[in-house]
Formats: sequence, C-alpha cells, structure tokens
Amino acid sequence: MPIVLESCDFAYKRRRPVLKRFTCELPPGRTVFLGPNGAGKSTVLGLAASALLPRAGAVTYDGLRTSARADRDGFRRRVAWLPQHVRPVPGLTAREQVAYAGWLKGMPRPVAWREALRALRLVELADSAETRVGELSGGQQRRVGVAQSLVHGAEVLLLDEPTAGMDPRQRAVFHEILAGLPSSVHVVLSTHDTADLDGRYHHVLVLNSGQLTFRGTSEAFLAHAEPGTAPGRAADSAYQRLAEREGTAWTV
Repeated sequence: MPIVLESCDFAYKRRRPVLKRFTCELPPGRTVFLGPNGAGKSTVLGLAASALLPRAGAVTYDGLRTSARADRDGFRRRVAWLPQHVRPVPGLTAREQVAYAGWLKGMPRPVAWREALRALRLVELADSAETRVGELSGGQQRRVGVAQSLVHGAEVLLLDEPTAGMDPRQRAVFHEILAGLPSSVHVVLSTHDTADLDGRYHHVLVLNSGQLTFRGTSEAFLAHAEPGTAPGRAADSAYQRLAEREGTAWTV
C-alpha cells in the first residue's frame, strides 16, 4: 500500500513555501524519485517519514497519520528514513550503532543486538560489524544507515540521495544490495542523477519546483526518450525531454 501525501503545505522557517497543496502517492515496490537539486525531494521524503509535519494536509500509511501522536510510533516502526548524511555515533561499531537504532525503535536490547547482525548481513557489512562506523568509507556508512532502517523490520525505506558521492562501482554495489532486499521491503530512492535508474526499479516520480511533473512506470518514463537513443542514455534523454516539456532547465 502507498504512503499518501494529500494537499500538503510546507515551508521552512522564514522561507517561501516549498510545497503547496502537494498530493502524491509513494507506491509499493521499487521507486526512483528524480528531480534537480532544490526541487523539494528531501522535503517530500521528510514528510513521508514523519520527520517533518505538514502545515496543512495529511500524510498517511495504512490508516496511520503522522499528525496523530498516537499513530506516530507505529508509523515510524513501519516506515524508515535514511537522510542524506549518516552520522556515526562516536566510538560505536557498526553492529552497536545498528542495534542502538533498533533499541530507539522500542526493540528489547538482546533482540536489537541479534537483529543488527542480520541487518548488516543484508547490506553485506557483516565482516565490518566490529569496525567503528567513523572508520568506514562514506559508501559503507550509507549501508550502515540502510541497516539501521532494516533492523526493526520496516516495510518501507525512504532513502534520500543515498548514492551521492559514490563512484560508479560503489553505486553499482549499492543498487545490487537494494535489489537483494526482501520483496516485502519497499524502497523509495531520491536522486538527481538518472544513472540511478535501471531495470530493477518499477516506478519513477519526477519532481520540479515542488510540483510532481511525472508519475508512472519505469517503462513509461523511458518512453519519453528521443527515438533512437542508445539504451544507456535513455533515462537521461527522457529526463531532459520532460524538462523541455515543462519549459524548465534541469541539471542532470
């Protein structure tokens, strides 16, 4: 079932509104959330994760509303959020940091400790379980962040620009790991880079200036590419043609 944002308004303090009457469904399955820097993707994911609350409108998942205090803990157990920057907890190993995240979600300590290792195996970091997170590479730290999201059995992962700063090899490994997650775990990955879109993703959303300009299957998105475009450039071409249709200069 989707996370639904309905008629949401949001603005940061003393700034112009980022979203006005914004309505969107984040579908189940694997979704790429495309848009240029500053389009509002992080705000949408923050609202979808209940890290931010709309000034107006509603965010719901399976009947749970982020605006209802009684629903919020249950919502956050089922919907996990990985912000752009994973902050290492000073002195903690990867397993300790993932277990700590589980404990914060209400898991008993022994269960959190056990499940932390399972989550690290899912992201192929079991061999680094006893390494301090601050000593890991940036790409490995993002995988620790994914493990933190998985440790308590979340159904939906909201990943905000998780491949930023990764080289092509690290990016490929990261997407392989996401593709290997259980099918019961739904993923929404925000990015400004069309290189993150491949055949393993089912849906594409495109956001620009706080407006949803495309929502559909990956196949429908790629159909916007210039005829004759090489397969490896189809996503880039489709993205640019959608930008031209909107009369907007986007940076890929």
